[in-house]
Amino acid sequence: MPAKFTVYKDRAKQYRFNLKAANGEIIASGESYPDKKSALKGIASIQKNAAAAKIVDDTGEAETPKKPGRRPSTKAAPAAPKQRTRKPKDL
Repeated sequence: MPAKFTVYKDRAKQYRFNLKAANGEIIASGESYPDKKSALKGIASIQKNAAAAKIVDDTGEAETPKKPGRRPSTKAAPAAPKQRTRKPKDL
């Protein structure tokens, strides 16, 4: 199931929306709007502009440099070998 926008009324009877991921987790929320039409326009604006939006890092933290041309491996790490235990011999 793809992501979806949900529109609802808050306690103050204002319209709001959430963007929910495929697993149902809220990944973005909109501000309050006085009417449903305005909330739907807010959703349309996100749908139109989000794909081309750039990421701006205002944290002031340096990123760790990545080596060009290398992608992280998608292979799982090999499992550790099982250790065998011996039963003591009857004396």
